[in-house]
Amino acid sequence: MTHSEENYLRAIYHLGRDGDGYVSTNAIADRLATKPSSVTDMVKKLAEKGLLDYVRYQGVSLTESGENVALTLIRKHRLWEVFLVEKLHFSWDEVHEVAEQLEHIKSEKLIDKLDALLQYPKYDPHGDPIPDKDGKFERREKKLLSEMNVGEAGICVGVKDSSATFLKFLDRHQIALGNNIKIMEREEYDGSLTLLIEGREISISHQIASNLYLNS
Repeated sequence: MTHSEENYLRAIYHLGRDGDGYVSTNAIADRLATKPSSVTDMVKKLAEKGLLDYVRYQGVSLTESGENVALTLIRKHRLWEVFLVEKLHFSWDEVHEVAEQLEHIKSEKLIDKLDALLQYPKYDPHGDPIPDKDGKFERREKKLLSEMNVGEAGICVGVKDSSATFLKFLDRHQIALGNNIKIMEREEYDGSLTLLIEGREISISHQIASNLYLNS
């Protein structure tokens, strides 16, 4: 497997998980910022390897083998993110690009030892679940902050947007995983929220609220 092939499988996994299981070439092209013609060529190659199924007018979906490759890649990526934050003290907005380089390391023994060193973490620094060796992972109930009602409260357990820009915004406003958050008020005009976070009152936009997950 080339790095590019692995990246395609991971992208298709994420896109398929958010939809009906089938992914269009245009959606893949948008996700990977590449041309649809390049996606078509790669899809054909991955299908020949038995990693994708193609259904006319619906798109592509991962075979069991393709999903296993994608989940292994995701497991490595998220374990490396935990390692970078916990052991090397990277900030959570720095780790994604570094982990994208490290995730392509092939040694299964290294990843197993990394998992053990980190004491088998269930979630990465952004709140995303980490698959185990068999591709299984814990699913927890969570809801976007923007979909919750005034008076509701919960624990911040993840972010929908893991871009460095968004994570730096959260750091500047002292919003982090594990925070207790309660909705105090919603502005009818634009959906902005007034929150109580660990005793502090803060106002955030609807866009910010649409990218924070709470376990209510």
